[in-house]
Order: sequence, then C-alpha cells, then structure tokens
Amino acid sequence: MTEELFAIPCIGALIIRVLNGELFMLLQERRKPGIGVEDGLLELPAGKLREYENVFPALRREVREETGLQLTRIHGEAGTDRHSVLGYDVQAFTPYCVTQNLTSGYSILLSTFLCEAEGEPVAQAGETAAPRWTPLSDLAAMLAQHPDAFFPLHLPALRKVVKEPVQPA
Repeated sequence: MTEELFAIPCIGALIIRVLNGELFMLLQERRKPGIGVEDGLLELPAGKLREYENVFPALRREVREETGLQLTRIHGEAGTDRHSVLGYDVQAFTPYCVTQNLTSGYSILLSTFLCEAEGEPVAQAGETAAPRWTPLSDLAAMLAQHPDAFFPLHLPALRKVVKEPVQPA
C-alpha cells in the first residue's frame, strides 16, 4: 500500500499600511538554507500551521517571528464562526486569498489574510531578510515586469490586492 501524503496547511499575512496617503504592502526576502531557486525571492510573512493551532494566533506568531511586527487587525477574524459540538472545537473563517501548490517544492495549501500591523519591520535571524514597505504602485509594476522575483504561492494574493486595492480601517 502506498503511503498517503498530504498538503501542508500554511498561513500568510498581506500587511497593508497607508503612509502619506499612499497604500503600501510589506515585502521581505525569502532566506532559508538549502531552498535553491527560492532563495532571495520576494514574499509575504508566512509559515506552517501547527497541529490544532488556531490560524489567528499562528499568523500573529509567524509575523512576529519574521518581522518583529505586532498585528493589530486580521481582516475576517471578527467574523469567525466558532462552535463546539461532539468534542470538536471548530471555527470557520474567510481568508483574503487561498492558493495551492500543485507541483514542485512541497505541497502547500496557503490561506493568506489581509492584515494591519504596528511598528516597523526588522529582519529577524533565520528565514527572511530585508523587510520593507513597498508602494502599491511599485508593486504593480514589479508584478507585471518580474513575476519570477516573487515566491509563486504569494503571487495570487499580491495580484488581487493590486487589482482591487483595500484600504486599512
């Protein structure tokens, strides 16, 4: 019998901020030992979801670990439907964008949330480098001219926010 393999559930943060009336997104460089072609790609703060870990504290943890930022709002968190029945503690939520890796690398199912944060990002030792606020106008040009500069699983969320800009509350 063949061993069954499963997609790894991951969460990502598309962090937005308005500075001087202009919308910015947080981008960082992917830096993980031994990742080959992915090394140096632009990405969003993201990471794996631990078994039975609530997505919202997990997202706060990943963002803090990778950027030092504290999330002040995760869009959709307030509308979470949570209930317990038959020993199951279940929640339903709506992420901003869901992407799935169908080939190459490892199998990921990524739920990306639109977020707001306080503070300034600081590169944390380990998996990422050079976090920075990128103007939405620059992001649109970067996506059009160099989509291969981005981690592929983050492209759909980034393209969506460029096409349909969302303002922080």
